[in-house]
Amino acid sequence: MNQATAIVTATPSLGDAQRIRLIFCLLGACVVAFVLTAFAGAILQDPDNWWQVKVGLDFLENRTFPAVDPYSYTFAGQPWIAKEWLGQVFLALAYSAGGWNGVVTLIIATVGLTVFLMAWFLSAWLKPILAIALAFAAAFLIASIYTARPHVFTLPIIVVWTAMLFRAAQEEKAPPLWLLLLVVLWANLHATFTLSFVIAAFAGLAVLARSGLSKPVLLAKWVAFGLLCPLVSLLHPYGVKAILATFTVAYGNEAVPLILEWQAFNAQEQVFQEAAMLLALFGLLVSRPRIGWAKALFIVFALHVYLAHLRFVYLPFLLIPLVIAVEVAQQYPSLSTTAWLAERRDGLEKLFANRFYAICGAIAVLLVGSVLILGSAYQVAPSPKTSATGALAFARDHQLTGNVLNSYNFGGTLIFHGIKTYIDGRTDQLFLGGFTKADDATGHSDGKPLLEAQLKKYAIGWALLTADDTRIPFFTELGWKRAYTDDDAVIYVPGA
Repeated sequence: MNQATAIVTATPSLGDAQRIRLIFCLLGACVVAFVLTAFAGAILQDPDNWWQVKVGLDFLENRTFPAVDPYSYTFAGQPWIAKEWLGQVFLALAYSAGGWNGVVTLIIATVGLTVFLMAWFLSAWLKPILAIALAFAAAFLIASIYTARPHVFTLPIIVVWTAMLFRAAQEEKAPPLWLLLLVVLWANLHATFTLSFVIAAFAGLAVLARSGLSKPVLLAKWVAFGLLCPLVSLLHPYGVKAILATFTVAYGNEAVPLILEWQAFNAQEQVFQEAAMLLALFGLLVSRPRIGWAKALFIVFALHVYLAHLRFVYLPFLLIPLVIAVEVAQQYPSLSTTAWLAERRDGLEKLFANRFYAICGAIAVLLVGSVLILGSAYQVAPSPKTSATGALAFARDHQLTGNVLNSYNFGGTLIFHGIKTYIDGRTDQLFLGGFTKADDATGHSDGKPLLEAQLKKYAIGWALLTADDTRIPFFTELGWKRAYTDDDAVIYVPGA
């Protein structure tokens, strides 16, 4: 009898147990959402938040899918696609409904849903309290990626995708075909949809590891499913271009080493993540669980991708627990859902079971109340380090004209306010061919001649720089005048 069957047959009070489990997961998701509400402003620290919303707003207004860059003057007219258009539309709809508070509310709700789904799938194998604890830990460890960008919308999808595929592999069944709908949704939300192909391949290897070649029909169904994954991902306004665009980053480009989220793991900066990985490694060495070679390969893959690029922090912390939960439950029965089902219900669990609908109603009221509070009690706004609000007001009031040379972190807000950029966060497709390298080089100690050449080449009329931009001394030496300054932004204009 496998674990799933045990859940069904272990106790006649299955309905109560499932209600208890559901409320545990709902409460866990609510706790995470409430904590994030207290730190709502941190969600708007990324400079890309601005242009992601703007792209969605433009789509809602124009109902067209851009094929060339409309936002910069340096690469105007060059091929560029809004490959994450659906995620950007979600952000734009949230912004239209509630401003930046609406955007933050949507992100928090998505993270809460992710925590709920992770806890729900884990609690199919592990005791609910352990499942909730693991979901809490994962939510904390991946908090660095909670930003107003489309990748957040893929977190619930990747949890469902991974859990369902590895469950099918565990039960030696064909993968559910409805999961292909998730690939279509994922492909239109964010470029990481190609991970779905890789995860499906590892789940297929898990089937091969369990059954060998004794079930050729089953293996054929998994191969067919794997082939359908990239095929259905082409149900995208840009078709195969969406896949090809991911290669510019997957195989590296000149901007990747310069962007924090694409840099490699640094133990001095990711202290909690390092501690979690070392603790997990210690547990694996001491307990020596038998997880099979296919799942071991998946763990190695998830860790490798995260250690190579910080932005993939969610791969090990969200997915590895989902993949190995069944082995933990089978090899340590005291931690399993079966053991929990066999226990007597305590007072809290009886309350959950007997007042199920009332508690669910109370949770719904609390969630609605939280949304209303977030929308009226205080207003959140993007970080001043990316917004340049005062500087842009100065530029507008003094009618600064011409091309602007901007620091990278101000590219998003310039796009949002309808000002053509010199450079911005769309370096997955643009600002290549040596441009980003040259821009970075202008800030080095010997960069003044290159900066002077860029000012002439692009007919720069003014400069909007972050307060710590290393090029600031060069502007003074080149005879430019500081026209505006505050704690976060500086404006330079050509000298008289």
